[in-house]
Amino acid sequence: MKEKYGIIDIGSNTIRLVIYEQSKSGRIKEVENIKTVARLRKYLTDEEFLDTEGKEVLLNTLLMFQEITRYHKISEIKCVATATIRQAVNQDEIIQLVTENTDFTIRVLSGYEEAYYGFLAVVNSTPIQEGITIDIGGGSTEVTYFRNREMIHFHSFPFGALSLKHDFVSSNIPTTEEMKQLTQFIQKQFASLDWLREKQVPIVAIGGSARNVVQMHQSLVNYPITGIHQYEMNFEEINFIKKYLSSLEFDHILRTEGLSKDRADIILPAIEVFKELYSIVNAKSFVLSNKGLRDGIFMEEFILNGEKLLPSVVEKSFTDLEKDYEVNIDHVNHIKFLVNQLVEQINLYNLNQIKSGNILDLNLAARVYNIGQYIDEESSSQHTFYILSNRTIEGLSHKDRIKIALIASYKNKNSFKQYVKPFLEWFTADELKKLRFLGILLKYANSLNASKREVVKNIEFKMNDGDLIIKLNCIEDATVEEIESEKHKKQLEKLFNKSAYIYFEKHKSE
Repeated sequence: MKEKYGIIDIGSNTIRLVIYEQSKSGRIKEVENIKTVARLRKYLTDEEFLDTEGKEVLLNTLLMFQEITRYHKISEIKCVATATIRQAVNQDEIIQLVTENTDFTIRVLSGYEEAYYGFLAVVNSTPIQEGITIDIGGGSTEVTYFRNREMIHFHSFPFGALSLKHDFVSSNIPTTEEMKQLTQFIQKQFASLDWLREKQVPIVAIGGSARNVVQMHQSLVNYPITGIHQYEMNFEEINFIKKYLSSLEFDHILRTEGLSKDRADIILPAIEVFKELYSIVNAKSFVLSNKGLRDGIFMEEFILNGEKLLPSVVEKSFTDLEKDYEVNIDHVNHIKFLVNQLVEQINLYNLNQIKSGNILDLNLAARVYNIGQYIDEESSSQHTFYILSNRTIEGLSHKDRIKIALIASYKNKNSFKQYVKPFLEWFTADELKKLRFLGILLKYANSLNASKREVVKNIEFKMNDGDLIIKLNCIEDATVEEIESEKHKKQLEKLFNKSAYIYFEKHKSE
């Protein structure tokens, strides 16, 4: 049996149980995610006591979760609470109530811990070196500033989407005057932190409100791929969502694609928070991290092994892919060796300009070349493109993910055109030409190890009266590679606009 772990996150708006299990690669993978909209915040009295009804809601929810965790036979369950329980005067009584009546022990996170775990999740699941994080919950909002992947500043504001709605909005949709007062309040709060002003870095947003903003935008623009992690928006796009929602009656807001019904009455205050933070930071972009508090807690215990940072987010993502899809590592390493020799020779003779960024893309694509054969050999190209374009690859932007998918799945010109069709606006004509070139190159390198025996050990180009001579030094019989290589000869000739002559020369191994 795979080992399972559970975490319960007691927030001000929702209480959530997430169950993880360890995948083949050793990474913690989410397998269940169960949410109840408890809205504990509304049971907090003016004197900041969680009232009797609120305690009953909490206890009944945890008892329901307990049935699920017992069914899954999960022995290790973390139970953390944030703003509402943190702010409750009767916090000790709540903790005791839960301890005596359930399998769970509540750990109340401080504002620092809540901010830190969100930061930890962001820097270990995105390539962003410097930025501002924001996690707006129901009752608090955590912001951090990090540079070189190190947290420099943090702050926990005692307001969230639910408390802003409660304090400033009398109905389901803010009036013009209510929104004006809410905005002034947020501006004053953010202005209290000098370290936010004019940082001109990306804002990385965590949590359900940010996730809903992204999902609505993706739906409205007919975004061509799945996945929200590292989705980028600018100020105008955030404002577009605000204006769109503000133009609707509440019953239409409830039916908006991408917006959870339980957030329909608090999404506009949340969007205003994002807008005002974007303005004071003068941000470069608004980026969603689908990894947050819960992921940070699990990373600390199960992934980071006492360290704060993964050495490379992208490296971990590709290692996970290789393990999950049972990639032949020896074959992949030899393809990388061959394709880098091809690049060296191409650059040496100025047959094409392959820059360092192209080489990086080529090497990443080599690691997952034809990965779709894990599902079906006959249609491996289609499966390769689908897997890579739709799976979250932490550390890669959505555009870079499509680049890798196009190179690694390259089969022929027609399939390339088919795959790239939804993304034509993402790339210039020159970029598309380069991606196709890299795909052909990688496919040719693969043909030079068709028998998986690593017989081709060296590639050398020569020019003779304008013709391209390709000498391949082999240590054993390379008939299989010779047959496969011949199939790609015409593509190479078109690629370089030269006649090509390919020679396989057998040498004894050392």
